[in-house]
Amino acid sequence: MNRQARPEAVPSSSAMQHGAQDDRLRNSDLLPAAKQDWNWYDYLSFWMSDVHSVGGYVTAGNLFTLGLPSGLVFAALLGGVLIVNALCNLVAVPSQRTGTPFPVVCRMSFGVLGANIPALIRGVIAVCWYGIQTWLASNALVVLTLRLAPGLTPWAEVRLHGVLGLSAVGWGAFALLWLMQAAIFWRGIETIRRFIELAGPAVYAVMIALDLYLLQHVGWRHFSLQITGAAAPLHGGALVWASVNAVALVVSYFSGPMLNFGDFARYGRSAADIRRGNFWGLPFNFIGFSALTICTIALTAPAFGHVMIDPVETVAHIDSLTAVIFGMLTFIIATAGINIVANFVSASFDFSNLSPRHISLRSGGMIAAAGSIAIMPWKLYGNPHVMHLTLDVLATFIGPLFGILVCDYYIVRRRAVDVAALYTTSRQGCYWYRNGVNPAAILALLIAVMAGSASVFLPALSVLSEFAWFIGCLTGGLCYLALMKSGHAIRDCFKSLNLWKT
Repeated sequence: MNRQARPEAVPSSSAMQHGAQDDRLRNSDLLPAAKQDWNWYDYLSFWMSDVHSVGGYVTAGNLFTLGLPSGLVFAALLGGVLIVNALCNLVAVPSQRTGTPFPVVCRMSFGVLGANIPALIRGVIAVCWYGIQTWLASNALVVLTLRLAPGLTPWAEVRLHGVLGLSAVGWGAFALLWLMQAAIFWRGIETIRRFIELAGPAVYAVMIALDLYLLQHVGWRHFSLQITGAAAPLHGGALVWASVNAVALVVSYFSGPMLNFGDFARYGRSAADIRRGNFWGLPFNFIGFSALTICTIALTAPAFGHVMIDPVETVAHIDSLTAVIFGMLTFIIATAGINIVANFVSASFDFSNLSPRHISLRSGGMIAAAGSIAIMPWKLYGNPHVMHLTLDVLATFIGPLFGILVCDYYIVRRRAVDVAALYTTSRQGCYWYRNGVNPAAILALLIAVMAGSASVFLPALSVLSEFAWFIGCLTGGLCYLALMKSGHAIRDCFKSLNLWKT
């Protein structure tokens, strides 16, 4: 299907005449999508791949160990994912209507050259998550390897055969998954699309089979959604605050793919298809997956003697070798699915935007893959304290970018886009600002990052650390609006005095 006409995205003649073919801003991957043929099921598959992973399982499972009643946890899950659904629908519109990825859309607010700043930030964040998800999936492969070849157990000990904090078997598993994901990505967006259409539904089949196995093992009379061994029940204000924190955790977990959702929304047939796919893939699918997660976690206590919130650990305790192999491979494939769509593709666009003339989508992906090894994700995410700090720090950068992008498109520009001006370095282009950079967006980003960082690093504000994304998003958006408004007023004043020069 060819790209649909977009009446609000009108190329200006001046932009087309002045530097419209500037190679510093374009390559075949960053230009508007030639085809927009993704339907609602493709977006349902996208979110299934995003949700159905080891990380998604552990995130949902952790909420049930906070001392909250099961009903309140489901309410928090639903509230959080409804917020994510609404925000994804907002950020999808500019990319779907222009056919452009996230870093190109950022040129509207940050300037055609200034957009390299949010692209670099999002690219680095994607590299971090790419490494973390690859490492999480490799743990399943390590367990499977040791189950099939117990003689390799000494080689899985870091103290005996470890390099840079990872065992020899761990390095082998990490490298194998690293290569598998790179091979899928290298084949292009259509291969990725087919992969995620298979990966997401497979996890449902495995989890339902796992629950039936555990139920048969323990019996219905031992099944209860009240998880034993969880934190002590909360009451009063502590209960309310924990519920609000649970909502914030859900939003923060999805903040990465939510920010760069435009990288995939650009392929959508229509905004209606995207909204429909988001509804079935987020509220409906996420709650369904969470329900299966809590059933599985609740069954682990009577089945194995203690609560397990890690699906890899749960599957590893099953007696059947066939079930272990099938379960581990499914979780590995599902986690690779989220990694490719949420991190590999986004980082590729982001790095390509830094130097379109020299970095293609494929080479940008290889940069991301190499970076995922250099950050040593097992150290970033292996310690609970470091894991929490990692999530909070990433949120302080993601929130402001989201707030600025959405406020610029919907409030400042009122949904009007000059597509041609997104690819020109002409001084007459409407996204040139000052030497290709919008000072208002840069200043708003700095202020918002500092505000979010204060909640993470200042002990007096530590109670707000879970809300770093919200603080950054609101601060970034409001500061951007205020600075753009005051900037226009100052410019108009200088123009009236003949003191303003373009």
